[in-house]
Amino acid sequence: MINTRKEIIKETKNDKIIVKKLDLGSQKSVRDFAADIIKTETKIDVLIHNAGMALAFRGQNSEDGIELTMATNHYGPFLLTHLLIDLLKKSAPCRIVIVASELYRLASVNLNKMNPIGTFPAAYLYYVSKYANIYFARELARRLDGTNITVNFLHPGMIDSGIWRNIPFPLNYPMMAITKGFFKTPKQGAQTTIYLATSDDVANVSGKYFMDCKETTLNAAAMDMEKAKKVWEESVKLVKLTASDPKI
Repeated sequence: MINTRKEIIKETKNDKIIVKKLDLGSQKSVRDFAADIIKTETKIDVLIHNAGMALAFRGQNSEDGIELTMATNHYGPFLLTHLLIDLLKKSAPCRIVIVASELYRLASVNLNKMNPIGTFPAAYLYYVSKYANIYFARELARRLDGTNITVNFLHPGMIDSGIWRNIPFPLNYPMMAITKGFFKTPKQGAQTTIYLATSDDVANVSGKYFMDCKETTLNAAAMDMEKAKKVWEESVKLVKLTASDPKI
C-alpha cells in the first residue's frame, strides 16, 4: 500500500493521496472499509466500482461461502454501495460509475444459482459477474432517480491489464483472438471511466451504458428490469444486509 501511494504521487505530482485496504471478496473487509470511510470522510464526489478478477478452470470460494469471482466483482461492490449510500446522499450531487464489460454478451444470469459454486470452467463467471454489474447499475439508477446521484456503467475496451494472463486458451477468446497490438493501454482504457466521473456532459445522465466515452446500447436481455430487480433481491440475501444497514 505504501508503494502504491508513492507510485500514484510520482505519476500525478499530487501528494494528497490516501490509500486504504479493501478486499471486495470479503464482506467483513467491505464493512470495515465502509465504516472507516464514514468515520474519516465527510463527502464522496465519485464512487467508482472497478473490480475485475477472473479465475481459470477451478473456482474458489470466499470466506463467506460465495464463489470468489462473483463475490469480488459483484457482491462486494453491491454491499459497499449500500453501506455508503447515506454518505453519498449527503454528498449529492455525486456520481457512481460501474465498470462492466461487453463480455457480458457471452453469458446469462441464472436467478436460481446466484452463488454459482462449482461452475466449470470458472472463467465463465467473469462474464456472468459483468452481466450482474449491468443489472445492478440499472436497478441502482432506477432506485436513486431524483436523489441527484447519477449511476452509469461502461465497457472500458480490451485492455492489456494482465487480467487474462491466468486464463488459458480458448477460455480467453475473443480477448486473445485479437492481436495484442490492438489492446488499449491501461491509461487509454481508463478514459471512459474518467469521462463518466468528471465530464459536465453527463452531469445529469443516469442509467446509461457507455463505450469510448459515448452512450451505447445493451442487448434485449440486459434491458429486462424485472430480472434486474430479481438480481438485486437475491444479492441482498447473499450479502446478508440487516435491518440496521442503510437501505437504497
